[in-house]
Amino acid sequence: MTAPHDFAAHLAACPLVAILRGVRPDEVEAIGTVLLDAGIRIIEVPLNSPDPFASITRLSGLAAGRALVGAGTVLDGDAVARVAAAGGQVIVSPNTDTAVISASVAAGLVSLPGFFTPSEAFAALAAGAHGLKLFPAEAATPAVLKALRAVLPPATPVLAVGGITADGMSAWTTAGAAGFGLGSGLYKPGMTAAAVGEAARRYVAAIAGVSS
Repeated sequence: MTAPHDFAAHLAACPLVAILRGVRPDEVEAIGTVLLDAGIRIIEVPLNSPDPFASITRLSGLAAGRALVGAGTVLDGDAVARVAAAGGQVIVSPNTDTAVISASVAAGLVSLPGFFTPSEAFAALAAGAHGLKLFPAEAATPAVLKALRAVLPPATPVLAVGGITADGMSAWTTAGAAGFGLGSGLYKPGMTAAAVGEAARRYVAAIAGVSS
C-alpha cells in the first residue's frame, strides 16, 4: 500500500497522532513501544527535536507494518527529502506552504499541512494535501470547525491540533474532526515511557468512548 492509503487505514483504526516534540533518539524506541501497545498508529517527531532524523529512523524500524511514522514542523522541501531518507512517511507542518505540500506528494508521502482559514485550507488541497491540520485548535472552537466542514470536501480529514484534552474530544468530533494531534498532553520532554503509556491509554479510551 502507498503511504496515503496507509494513512487512511491507520487513522480509521485510531484517529490520534502522537506528537513527540523534544524526544531524544535514545528514548524514542521505549516511548514508541508504549504508544504502539496503547493502540496509537501514527507518530510524529517534530524537526525541532534533538537529532530528529535519527529518531525517525529508529521509530520507522520499530513501527514497520504497525504504524506510520513521520515528521512535524517541516518547513521546507529539503527537510521533506531528509524525512523520506530517514524512513518517514508523513509530513506535518504548522503552516500552509504549497512548496512543502508539493514536495511531499511528489515523494509519495502523506501531506498534512496546518491551516486556520478557508483560504489556507483550499490552497493546501489544491496543492495535493491528503488531510488538514486545524492549528492552533485552542484558538478556534468546534463551531468554527463545523462551519469549515460545511464547505470543505466531505472526504477530507481534518485533525484538530493544539490544546486537545481527553475530555474535550467529543465536541470536536461532533463538529467534524476526523482525528487529533496530541502534544504536551501526551508527551513532554522528561516524561518516562510508563507515564507516556498511561497518558496514551487515557486518550485511546476517551476516543473509543466518543466513537462508540
